[in-house]
This record gives sequence, structure tokens and C-alpha cells, in this order.
Amino acid sequence: MPLLRLHKVSLAYGHRALLDAVDLEVHRGERVCLVGRNGEGKSSLMRILSGEVVPDEGECWIRPSMRVAYLAQEIGMDSNDTVFDVVAAGLPGLGKLISDYHHTASELEQSGDPVTLQRLSDLQQALEAADGWQLEQRVESVLSRLQLDSDAIFHSLSGGWRRRVMLARALVCAPDVLLLDEPTNHLDIEAITWLEDFMVDYGGALLFVSHDRAFVRRLATRIIELDRGQLMSWPGSYDDYVRRKAEQLDVEARHNALFDKKLSQEEAWIRQGIKARRTRNEGRVRALQALREEHRRRRKRSGNARLALDGGEQSGKIVLEAEDVSLSFAGNTVINHFSTTILRGDRVGIIGPNGIGKSTLIKVLLGELQADSGHVRRGTRQQVAYFDQQREQLDTDKTVMDNVADGSQHVQVNGRDRHVASYLRDFLFPPERLQSPVSTLSGGERNRLLLARLFARPANLLVMDEPTNDLDVETLELLEELLMDYPGTLLLVSHDRAFLDNVVTASLVFEGQGHIGEYVGGYSDWLRQKTTAAQPTAKDSGGPAVKAAPAAAAKPVKLSYKDQRELDALPAKIEQLETEQAQLQAAIGDPGFYQQSHEQVNVILERLQTVEEALEVCYGRWEVLESGMND
Repeated sequence: MPLLRLHKVSLAYGHRALLDAVDLEVHRGERVCLVGRNGEGKSSLMRILSGEVVPDEGECWIRPSMRVAYLAQEIGMDSNDTVFDVVAAGLPGLGKLISDYHHTASELEQSGDPVTLQRLSDLQQALEAADGWQLEQRVESVLSRLQLDSDAIFHSLSGGWRRRVMLARALVCAPDVLLLDEPTNHLDIEAITWLEDFMVDYGGALLFVSHDRAFVRRLATRIIELDRGQLMSWPGSYDDYVRRKAEQLDVEARHNALFDKKLSQEEAWIRQGIKARRTRNEGRVRALQALREEHRRRRKRSGNARLALDGGEQSGKIVLEAEDVSLSFAGNTVINHFSTTILRGDRVGIIGPNGIGKSTLIKVLLGELQADSGHVRRGTRQQVAYFDQQREQLDTDKTVMDNVADGSQHVQVNGRDRHVASYLRDFLFPPERLQSPVSTLSGGERNRLLLARLFARPANLLVMDEPTNDLDVETLELLEELLMDYPGTLLLVSHDRAFLDNVVTASLVFEGQGHIGEYVGGYSDWLRQKTTAAQPTAKDSGGPAVKAAPAAAAKPVKLSYKDQRELDALPAKIEQLETEQAQLQAAIGDPGFYQQSHEQVNVILERLQTVEEALEVCYGRWEVLESGMND
């Protein structure tokens, strides 16, 4: 018997049906992931199941006495209560009593007042009478597992920490049915991993919406998809769903093509004029009318976002160089003796818990924040584009169009003039949404709008702080492909493990006490390297030390006469090129440089690019010849 059921449920806003007579059953022990594009109605479906929204038609049934907890996608609450109070409020009936006991016990520790002692005694008796001690311990346990400060004031917390508090509030009542709408948004990897482990052992029914593919792969026992008002169930894993969905869309496309061909033929027949009217039969006419009606009712799948990024002009080879950088705030070491070199074309992931200093590191590297010690050098010809996770670059009072075009009707994209309406269609904004204020957009729409604003400007250094929040999986995968082909340099802060694995070529990982480790590859590569480094040697584990056999002495390889002469000449050639590079850079840095004619400016800029490319060739050749000599 199911724990919850939807039967012929319909819901529409305006003329658009989000749910069209859908059915759904969820049983105990199932972990069901609800997928679908942004705006299809996933959150509306979750609100129907939670009881917040009443459907237009149909029945929503939940088995009697079942406890249902719901974590919404957006945290609308802003309370002056402590974190303990907010979480305890997730316990119907006893939450207030548990909160009063917690605060009275804290007050007694401070004052020792006899009146306070008596009040604590009364509360203890009330808790014992209601068998509330186990629930009080459950509150403490959930707070501990999610690393929450019970005495912190809720409204003082960041968005990520508020979400963690509301997750604790949903979990504390040990619900039979748990509804989670994008539970991993703003959570760091450690918290996501804890949530996964918790859900794997969860005995009730779980229905969740998530774009985090690693999270879905670990948890989902079934996928249900909301597509054009219909729910379809896909038993099995997420990867099974992806494969079978692609096959289904292919069959649907072929069917629609055949249908449209038949409709076109019948329309041509009906238009043949008086001769056709003499010979046609009424049955064929009625069949054509039925075809027209079926075509009218067909809901077309919305198109894919079309993302394109202007890589701008080529930056210098060295983009960012940090040497022995340290930074502390109020005695807390955020960055401790950090050094790195980021080259043009690198895609660097920045990994670490919330609040540890990832955004601070970016600001130090970009020169927005001065380090306490050490040096940061930034390369030449940098065009920086910054995607901030708080979306502060969006003006919520302005319209969608004005946020991208600043009052103009056109934008320059990849050197081409485009009407802003056409450009925003690539990011799935229909014409009727262009004059909507940003304050009315969903989280996913705001993310797409910020991407549209960002990609309308050329950039050879792209900084993205949590760009994947609220994006549907299809848009997320398109963004991945775009970044993998991006010719510039990328700094990416993300807690999406699959996104990191697919995009970045190196990772900077905050490992505690301000230490930042540098690793090749993405998140999974870092885990492997960390695990390998942590494995004890035979000597460390108490076993016999294994002494490596000495390597046979490599016989020096003598370079050919031609290669040796080339190697001997390279230092002088490199010195000459570096001198010219410095002179050109000094000329470009002169305040009057751009007051010259356009032709003169271009000659110098093109010469600098030629010199830098020649230097790269020389450096590479020197390395090859040196390694050949030492082999």
C-alpha cells in the first residue's frame, strides 16, 4: 500500500497546464527523484504533496497518521529565533517545550538563580510526562550532524547555512514521507555526503528534486519525469533513465515527423479545389479535422538553451601567479603560505567547505583584496567576467531585458550585433518575459539571466562561484560542454562533484588551517590522490621496511651537433625576446599609448603577441632539448 498517491491531479496557471491529470504512487523505502526542466512545475507538484497548494482537479491522498516533512527550494523564512528554536519547531506539539528547556538550562548556567532553577525543574517534569527526552536528544543529534551552532540567530546566517538549518528542521521529526526540493543547493560537499549517507539508511519514503547528478546516482531507486504536464515513471538508476529517455525522444521525433507528413498531404488534398471536392468523401474530411485537432493539442518540448561564450582576446601565458601568500581575519588564518601559477587555458576548481575562504581566495587572486604577506602577479590583457553565487550583479527592480542590454535594444555577442530579444531566446526567455522584473524570476531563471549577462561580454578569464545552483540538468550539461571548449582561463567554485570532474583540469583544495593543496584533475582525482597519500608505508605500519632497488644509472644521451648548437643559442634568443617583451609592455602601459592612431596601436599589440608566441616556442624547445640531454 502506498504512503502517498496522486490521482488525476491537474494544476494550471493561466492557460498553461503544469499538471494534466497526472497519477503518482510512492511506497515506503522508495527514493524517488523528480526531474524535469526549469519551469515545468516540479516545485508546484511538491507543494501539492506537502499540502501548501490545492490542485484544480484530482485527489492527493496520504495514508492516515503519516508524518510528512517538506524542504522548499527557496528559504522564505527570516526569523529572530535561535537555530535550536527553528529546528525544534519541526517537532509538532513538543518543539516549544524543548526550546524552553534548552534556553532555561543555558540561562541557569549563567545566573544560578533559584527561580530559574525551579522553572527548569517544572520543564523537566513536563518533558518526562510527555516522553520528550528522546526528542530533545534527536534535536541535539541533528544539530551536531549538520554542524549547526544551536545558539546562532537564524536571520544572521548566510543562505547556505539557513538551508542547512531548514534541512535539520525537516529531518528532526523523523518523517514517514520526506519531500526535498533541491536539497543540495548551497550545501558544501561534506554536508552533501552526510545527507547521502543519511538518506541511504532512511526507512521512509523519499521524494526529491535535484540537479546534482552524483547525488541522484547515489540515492535514486526510481526516476519520475515531469514533461509537458505529464508524469512518467522510469524504474532503475539515473543512467538507465538518461539512456531510455534519449531513445524515447528519438521515437517521438520520428512519430511526429510521420504525423506531420500525413497532415501536410491531407491539407494539400483538401486545397485542390472544385475537382477534389467532387471526389472527396466526408470520412476523409472528418479524419483531416481529427488530425488538425491532434496537432493543435500536441505540446511541443521547449527548445534547448543555446549557450555561446566570447573568449575575448588572448591573454598572456601566465594569468595569475601567487607567491607565499598569507591572509588572516580576526586571528583566523584563511590562507597560509600559498603559492601557485595559473596559465592561460587552465580550468581550476576551488574546493572546500562553506565559509572556509574560497571567495576570499578569488578576491586575493584578482586583486580585490590585499594579502597580509606574499605577492600576487596578474598577467597581461586580462578581460575578467565574474559569476557570483548571490547574483548581486542582477538589479531585481529592472526588467530581464534591461539587466542584459542596459536600456539598449541590441547587444554585441562574439563581435556580432544581435537584438536582445533574439539573444535572450537562446537562454529560454520567451518574449513575454522580457519586460518582467527580475524579482519575479525563479532561481533557475535568475541563473540563466546572469549567464546571459555574463556571456554577452568578451572574457578571457572567467570566474564562476557556484554557477550550477537551480539549473536543470540539460542546461547544466550544455554549460559543461561550453566550459570544456572555452579557450580562456576558468576559476570555478563548486560543490557539484560531477560538474567538477567533467570541467576542471586542476583543483585547489582547502585542507584546514589555511593550507591549500594543489592537485591534478577534478574532485574524484583529488579523492584518489588524497587516499593514496594517506596510505601508510610498510615502515609506518610497523611492518618490515622495503628498500627500493637502486635504479640503474641512466647513460647520458649526447645531443646531435645541430641540437647542441640550437640549445647553446636559446638563452641569448630568449633574453632578447624578453627584453623586447618588457619594452612593448612598458609602451602599452604609457597613459598616452591609446591616443596614437588606431594603426600604430594595432602594430604594437600584434608585435607583442608575436613576441610572446615566439617566447613560448623557445621555452618549449629548451625544455625538450634539456630533457633529451638528461635522459
